[in-house]
Formats: sequence, C-alpha cells, structure tokens
Amino acid sequence: MDKTKAQELKPGLTVRVHQKIKEGEKERIQVFEGMILARKGGSQQGATILVRKISEGVGVEKIFPIYSPTITKIDITKKAKVRRAKLYYLRQSKKKLKEHAVK
Repeated sequence: MDKTKAQELKPGLTVRVHQKIKEGEKERIQVFEGMILARKGGSQQGATILVRKISEGVGVEKIFPIYSPTITKIDITKKAKVRRAKLYYLRQSKKKLKEHAVK
C-alpha cells in the first residue's frame, strides 16, 4: 500500500481489507469489512488500523498492519462524520454513525 492511500485511512471509515491467507500449500484472499475504530503509528512503517465488524450478532475486531505485504488492497466503502480520534465507545453503543457513500 502506498503512503498517499494510507494517509486517507482514518477512524469512521468503513473499509474492506483484502488479506492473503496461507493454508498449507494454497494461498487465498480473505476480505474483512468493518469500521476503523483507531489508527496507531501515524505514517511509520509499523502503523496499524483497528477494524470492527458485527458477525452473527457478535462484535469482531482485528488489527491490520497497513504496510504489511499480506495486505493486498484496502477499499473505502463509506465515510462517517466523527469528532474523535479513537472510536472505542462504539463497542458498548448500539448507535450507528451517520454514513455517507463514497463515490
């Protein structure tokens, strides 16, 4: 992932992260779609994003290193207006943020 695209990743975005998964001899791409709750590490090499989704009524969170070679692509699907740098309060909240489709 290039630096200009990585700068766009901010809390409140709904993203689709395409990650390479190696199972034995085979390799496949797994897609994880959810909202970014936090970004850590700024623009450094070890920068990460915390993505949360609801799967069958259970909240699932995953940390992705932005510049990892296993991350093939990150698509931004929706944007939400947020006023915080970390959105950890969404873990307890049943509320949804107002989202806008990305063109």
